[in-house]
Amino acid sequence: MSHQQQGGEPAPTPDQLREQVEHTRDELGRTVEALAGKADVKAQAKAKAAGVKEQAAEQAALLTGRLRDKASQATGLIKDKTPDPVLDTAAHAATRFRDGSARAGHLVAQKTPNSAREKATSAVTSLRTHRGSLLAGAAALALVLLVRRNRRDK
Repeated sequence: MSHQQQGGEPAPTPDQLREQVEHTRDELGRTVEALAGKADVKAQAKAKAAGVKEQAAEQAALLTGRLRDKASQATGLIKDKTPDPVLDTAAHAATRFRDGSARAGHLVAQKTPNSAREKATSAVTSLRTHRGSLLAGAAALALVLLVRRNRRDK
């Protein structure tokens, strides 16, 4: 038995063969994982949905910032162009409304059972705690509706 192959190269040793087999197994494992990843439609859909969700959140944040800026500008323009007597009358009306609302609130609080007040307080606290999430969700919903409407119009 000869230790040389037909091309004149020496035959591989058992250790070299084991190393080649191990290398081939590693490559085959990576190939199988890649193919399994491509075949996993559910995972791909989740990844795509996460990407779309992240993109929508970013766009909602941008849109919210732009809306705040525009609202600020509009408020400034309105204040600049509104005559002082009108601003004074509006401030007086706002004060009267605020006072009347406070009185009505006190009356309602006096007549409302404690359990109902506790539930209302809990709901308000929850809404305040999750305000950012609620606003982001509303902005994302508005963005989705706008995109759908624009697609239908085309």
